[in-house]
Amino acid sequence: MALLEVRDLDMVFGGVHAVQNLSFSVRPGTIHSVIGPNGAGKTTLFNMITGLYKPTRGAIYLGGDAVTAKPPHELARKGMSRTFQNLQICFNMSALDNVMVGSHLRLNQRLMPAMLRLPKLKKADSACREQAAELMKFVGVGQYVKADASQMPYGALKRLEIARALAAKPKLLLLDEPAAGLNNTETKEIDELIQKVAHSGVTVVLVEHDMKLVMGISDHILVLDYGKKLAEGTAEEIRRNPDVIVAYLGGA
Repeated sequence: MALLEVRDLDMVFGGVHAVQNLSFSVRPGTIHSVIGPNGAGKTTLFNMITGLYKPTRGAIYLGGDAVTAKPPHELARKGMSRTFQNLQICFNMSALDNVMVGSHLRLNQRLMPAMLRLPKLKKADSACREQAAELMKFVGVGQYVKADASQMPYGALKRLEIARALAAKPKLLLLDEPAAGLNNTETKEIDELIQKVAHSGVTVVLVEHDMKLVMGISDHILVLDYGKKLAEGTAEEIRRNPDVIVAYLGGA
């Protein structure tokens, strides 16, 4: 069974048909990339899947359960997590606290235990800090465990966001342009991290413009053009597809 299934999805903004009659599925344990020229509808698709937009038409299923237009916090409880194209970092917090934010749904949020600082709550908080530190090491920013987020370079902040998303213990992780703005060395680090995440058992859906990265790590690729599915297949199939070549390079 597919972990994520999208059926006949449409999204209309006024007179603009941003996504049209789109269907695809994502198998568990894979890296599934979504690519396309600017304005193809990639981020709109992500926003529908993650509950930020309500589709005009169609359905979305996660692990066989209908989750269309469910709010993000409910989707997080069901095992979906994401990052954003633009950094969403709390710069007035430590790097470690940023990662711990991703664990909030699994922590005791009741007021009275927090006020009394009960031993069970203190133990859970300590365990959460240890897990956050381990996640920072996992994504390659362990040297910043005691640093403020504002002290970290841009490339490290990109990986910090992934650590925070992983803190929610997702089954499905959606990454929106994780290599945007990175240099070659940082892009290679993100490339290796995405594969590491997938090998750990988390299914990854990726929107990315860096074609070298996409072609190198993807098990399956979906190509969008003006909100429609243009092509779908393996990296080799997409690389050879004449419609994809025309969409990216232009042609008569």
